[in-house]
Amino acid sequence: MKIFIAAATLALGLASVGMAAEVKGFVEDSACAAKPAMANNAQCAKSCIKRGDSAVLVTAEGKVYKVANQDKITSHAGETVTVTGSIKDDTITIEDVK
Repeated sequence: MKIFIAAATLALGLASVGMAAEVKGFVEDSACAAKPAMANNAQCAKSCIKRGDSAVLVTAEGKVYKVANQDKITSHAGETVTVTGSIKDDTITIEDVK
């Protein structure tokens, strides 16, 4: 029984470590993220996010992540950043932005 508990504890501990992620991408507004012509347009991203559009993180491969805690990312509109956080489905909850 002790071996089972130790194994279960180890497995759960490793599972929680695996949930943390580091993602590099461009902070863009959700409306323009789907438009290839607007990719990496810093001026547009800043303007649209300032007027209230949601910020998203777009990777170099084109993967778009929604951001659960907008307050952590909006000041980085139009910048390429590396974020650390947890990902569930296509949404990232940011812990740190570099």
